[in-house]
Amino acid sequence: MIQRGIKYILLGIAFGIVFTKAEIISWFRIFEMFQFESFHMYGVIGSAVMVGALGTYFMKRIEMRDKKGQVIAPADKTGSPKRYIYGGIIFGLGWALTGSCPGPMYMLVGTGASFMLVTILSAMLGTFAYAQVKHKLPH
Repeated sequence: MIQRGIKYILLGIAFGIVFTKAEIISWFRIFEMFQFESFHMYGVIGSAVMVGALGTYFMKRIEMRDKKGQVIAPADKTGSPKRYIYGGIIFGLGWALTGSCPGPMYMLVGTGASFMLVTILSAMLGTFAYAQVKHKLPH
């Protein structure tokens, strides 16, 4: 169990190094993106979407199985498309206001940007607030 945890910690460190070297945790890169001044972040995000889409396609095509031997099948999205539009708008606003999306927040703390702890706390409070009102929101 400990050995498995170390594997994930090392993977997380490697992931953080790649994000840092690629400058995708940089507030200035994010600001450039929202000002439409640079293609850098759009290229990174577009690449990630393509890798995810191709990975999902091939995962379904070869009927990839989990450790228990069951076919991995991502669930279809249900409910109104409005919920995804509103969620995306809220996510984008938070991203634009803080200069960071959830993954890089932790990496920024690791680089010494301790002010990001406020952003992390705010994200956690927002998640808690959402859990409290989720049942009242449209599906």
